Amino acid sequence: MGRKNTLTAADAQQVEEIFRAKLTTLTAPVEDHPSDEYLGSAAAETSTDETSSSPSDRDGIDKSVLTLPEPRRVRDREHLKSVMRNGCVVCGRTPSDAHHLRFTQKRALGRKVSDEFTVPLCRGHHRELHRHGDEPAWWKKIGLDPLGAARTFWLESHPPPERTKSIGNFETDPSATARARILFE
Repeated sequence: MGRKNTLTAADAQQVEEIFRAKLTTLTAPVEDHPSDEYLGSAAAETSTDETSSSPSDRDGIDKSVLTLPEPRRVRDREHLKSVMRNGCVVCGRTPSDAHHLRFTQKRALGRKVSDEFTVPLCRGHHRELHRHGDEPAWWKKIGLDPLGAARTFWLESHPPPERTKSIGNFETDPSATARARILFE
């Protein structure tokens, strides 16, 4: 440990120069872009914007242009509260914790999976699951479908919009049909 900071001033200067040279090669703009005809208009605009701005102004990759966008990770505190109000999906005990099903999305540095993929587990089953390690195997051993349960809880707190009915060439929603009945009665 005592030899850690034994660089001389000349050695430190040489390391600093090499570091700066390496840094400039990493931040230099790339000249060979794919042709715009293969990228599409949004990607073409992005590539011209990136070359005109300095490297420090860029925020990284515009992921909206990607063919396979990054999975979204929804955060909804009210949904988590509604999941925790339910009993454990294994034994029915309350209170319960909202367990995020870790196998449903790719791992991200310091990020949980989306709140869409949560199920209520009592403290005992929650600890048992985390101690087991292989989450899909644990759910198989228990004999439950956690994705189906998570989907049910998500749809309870986020119901899909009502679909409209097609009648001939007209599309009506249920409230419009009720208003039409009143008008024509």
